[in-house]
Amino acid sequence: MSRDRYVDFLRAWAIVLVVLGHWLITALLHESDGELTAPELLASVPWTQWLTLLFQIMPLFFLAGGHAAAGSWARTRSAGGTVTGWVGRRAVRLLLPTALYSGLVLLAVGVCSTVGVDPGTLALVGWAMAMQFWFLPVYLLLSVLTPVLHATHRRWGLAVPVAMGAVALIADTVVLTAHAPHVGLLNYVLVWGVAYQLGFCWRDGLLTERRPLLPTALAAGGGLAFAALVALGPFPVSLILVTGQTPSNTNPPSAAMLSWAVAQVGACLLAAPVLRRLLERERVWRVVRPAGGVSMTLYLWHMLPVLVAAAAFYLTGLAPEPALGSAAWWALRVPWLLVLGVILVALVSALRPLEGGLVRRYERTRPDVGPYRPWLFWPGLAACVTALARFATRGFADEGRFPVLPALGLALGAVLVLLHRRPAEPGSTERSEATKGDALEEAA
Repeated sequence: MSRDRYVDFLRAWAIVLVVLGHWLITALLHESDGELTAPELLASVPWTQWLTLLFQIMPLFFLAGGHAAAGSWARTRSAGGTVTGWVGRRAVRLLLPTALYSGLVLLAVGVCSTVGVDPGTLALVGWAMAMQFWFLPVYLLLSVLTPVLHATHRRWGLAVPVAMGAVALIADTVVLTAHAPHVGLLNYVLVWGVAYQLGFCWRDGLLTERRPLLPTALAAGGGLAFAALVALGPFPVSLILVTGQTPSNTNPPSAAMLSWAVAQVGACLLAAPVLRRLLERERVWRVVRPAGGVSMTLYLWHMLPVLVAAAAFYLTGLAPEPALGSAAWWALRVPWLLVLGVILVALVSALRPLEGGLVRRYERTRPDVGPYRPWLFWPGLAACVTALARFATRGFADEGRFPVLPALGLALGAVLVLLHRRPAEPGSTERSEATKGDALEEAA
């Protein structure tokens, strides 16, 4: 089965826009006492919240992820594969680069804490380096649920995302009216799960071939619902968390976020024919493909260039500091983005061989052929999801302290996940049929 270039493009495009969005709204200020602060642009300059409509594009990543997962799980089922083997394959692809990233960041936090770095500064840096982690536990949970979600999809089709969306709306209503924030945790799986489930439907033609007007209905209906919820309802326009703003559209994902996700899916389907033709051009594909291959590295490491630029230009006083949101400040965004881009390209160039070497060594020493050890894998995955969720909400240095328990939880969980495959037999080069199929269409 050949790869769908448009699906690969969506995943790469989503990550690139998230990176650019984070960089664009990141503001730094060197105070007179020498302290470096990060004023919140979206709160200080409220009109910039409209920019989040352009950069909050993660629904498309979940859509593309669902599209790929549907094919990957179907191949595994037809080859007689197991749930543990399939989820394990996806978990390893996420957790190996994540464990490397987290280990290096935690090492830096430990050194800085030992030498007496200001706790406030350390907490800010630790938060910046973990702000993107919200995605990882959500995506891992959806991967775990994929066999069940795909079974319901095969039986009920489009009724499944409709039902998930309805439950998400009920949960959001309870959060707003009964002030029950824990109920909102369901929407991390439900709202993003709607986009993921629509990926199943897209792959099977339920959104296009059988219903040619449905993409237009999704785009128009989702867009109008979002506009109504912002204009008439209690929801803000910002699709990124703004400090002190309640309710939030992302913490937890709200009805407005669900509407925007549906609108994005519709727009994506409408744009598919034109973009697919464009991606068939080899010159275009040669530009797009490398971004997809390094998307996880880009996503994990994209805030480190901000810290490098902060130390090189702001702490030294070399960077001009016009008023936040002024014309001069916006003009300086151009060199700011260019500098960060150069640093990130150099960083990715250095890291990719290391990440690739780790993956290749693991695949060589513990090939994906089964039988697996579910008693190691599932507790390990639970520990990883818990630790990643903790880092996502509190950062790598909550209150300026080294996070001992979450760090141990992630380390132990990652080791258990990696050990769920058995060591290779001497001289063995066997690969499972499902693994061979996934070489055509990667899961993450």
